[in-house]
Amino acid sequence: MDQSIAPGLLLSMPHLHDPHFTRAVVLMIEHSDEGSFGLIINQPSNQLTVLELLEQLEITWRGDTGAPVWTGGPVMPQTGWVLHEPRVGADKTDTVEVARGIELSTSQERLREIAAAPPSRLRFLLGYAGWGPGQLAEEMQQGSWLHADAEPRLVFDTAADEMWATALQSIGVDPASVAVGTGVH
Repeated sequence: MDQSIAPGLLLSMPHLHDPHFTRAVVLMIEHSDEGSFGLIINQPSNQLTVLELLEQLEITWRGDTGAPVWTGGPVMPQTGWVLHEPRVGADKTDTVEVARGIELSTSQERLREIAAAPPSRLRFLLGYAGWGPGQLAEEMQQGSWLHADAEPRLVFDTAADEMWATALQSIGVDPASVAVGTGVH
């Protein structure tokens, strides 16, 4: 199996009919023969802010009060993840480097630290995208996904509604040329 999918970005193609993945950009965290795990990074929830989420957890938020929580995927939407830029001098327990300039923290202790002093590049997500053994490889063979490099500027600095097209352009694909099709054209 191609282990180079993670870290990286998966870009959904139009013929992938799952509505959770329409124009989705998925940051792949893990990919192996046992399965795959990633976070959709371009779908703000539009229902919940970080402030509201952290208030429910009785955690003080010192960041942007309007910062949205993002929908990380359809699997276990009650689980939380924090993507962020590296924090200099921070405790790295329960934090993994996903790609250069992108880290993932998962514990409530790291969450409290990040909430108290949020880095400028940050994304709170609920849920994740998961694939069973061989499932993602099959979808890749069917052309349901394209792969791009995970770059911090794309992950953190690109507007959600522009991310899919920008990521396609980063691999030399014109987004206007991507269309649903069958047969020979």
